[in-house]
Amino acid sequence: MRVTGSQDAAGSAEVVINAMPGSASLDALAGLAPQLTGKVLVDVANATEFDSAGFASAPLYPGSSLAEEIQRALPDVRVVKSLNTMHDSVMADPAELAIAPSAFVSGNGADAKKVVGSLLAELGWPPEWITDLGDVRTARVPEAFVLMVSGLVRALGPVPFGMTIAR
Repeated sequence: MRVTGSQDAAGSAEVVINAMPGSASLDALAGLAPQLTGKVLVDVANATEFDSAGFASAPLYPGSSLAEEIQRALPDVRVVKSLNTMHDSVMADPAELAIAPSAFVSGNGADAKKVVGSLLAELGWPPEWITDLGDVRTARVPEAFVLMVSGLVRALGPVPFGMTIAR
């Protein structure tokens, strides 16, 4: 096993996953701009304000999204928003749920979304469970899903969950 810092990790990776707190993501990623140039960045974070119980209460970027702000700050990075509408345990084990969840994909580059689709397939996501919403601006709606989490936890308890689209 090799231990390395974020600059070396980002520089040597083909794909980088942003799973940092949304409030810290933009600054941290901007500091890695040279290492991230040309890379696919999968953004699973949600940038929100928090209430006294620690749940998301309002978006940090009204009229935008974290994915859009990252793309704007790092135009040479291929940002794809995905996997942010589910409990973290479902991301790598979507079959854990009784009903098939949906993984949404938002990003400006078809090639970057194809890379993310391949990663999702490796994690167990069948293609029919993946929905390409369009360009990075479409990340606004899936990012807003986190505002429902406190209500879901109150209603269901702390159980794995994911958003799905019934067809």
